[in-house]
Amino acid sequence: MFFPIGDDNIEGGYKPIVAYTFLGFNIAVFLFEFTLSPGQCEWLFLEYGMQASEISAGQDLYTIFTSMFMHGGWMHLLGNMIFLWIFADNIEAIIGNVGFLLFYILGGIFAALVHVFIDPTSSIPSVGASGAISAVMGAYLVMFPKSKIKVLLLFFFITFELSAIAFLGIWFIQQLVSGVGSLGITTETSGGVAWWAHIGGFIFGLTAGYLFKKIYGNRYSYRKM
Repeated sequence: MFFPIGDDNIEGGYKPIVAYTFLGFNIAVFLFEFTLSPGQCEWLFLEYGMQASEISAGQDLYTIFTSMFMHGGWMHLLGNMIFLWIFADNIEAIIGNVGFLLFYILGGIFAALVHVFIDPTSSIPSVGASGAISAVMGAYLVMFPKSKIKVLLLFFFITFELSAIAFLGIWFIQQLVSGVGSLGITTETSGGVAWWAHIGGFIFGLTAGYLFKKIYGNRYSYRKM
């Protein structure tokens, strides 16, 4: 297993205020979860996590939004926040603070709706920022395909560099293979991972990234890691 630990940042542009605010808010919500008793935490997830069966019935639509800021464990949170920290700042630098805010939220909503479409009867609460962050990664692939991603190979503690198109391409293929393999299997029996939320978010990001490139062009230069 490998994780990104750095990338080529771009010079100038907007400061990643929104991205880092989301990062801090996700951590704050998780720390709040950590203070709850098991029963209280279960209630929180049932109340504010997104259940596809409820969304399909037009109920508790607010959970599409609230579920984006909840996580089921330390590793779930850590993985998402690393990817948000690495990939979000360059995009926000180009499209601006308000633009990134709208893009992130819409990406998360689209990802959630893809999950509901694929598994409309699931009653497992879906939580996590993965869908929105997948959108960030999709846009990054289009906007910064040649950016170098510094990668840590876990357990061996070896670092190396990959181009963004290679790293994110490998990541998406993994999600796609897992997503296709889960078709016809409910979330309850597929390990609880909403693979199609990742896939949907990434596709949303790819589309948005092409739009951003047309609007903003290549108005940036890289600052190496």
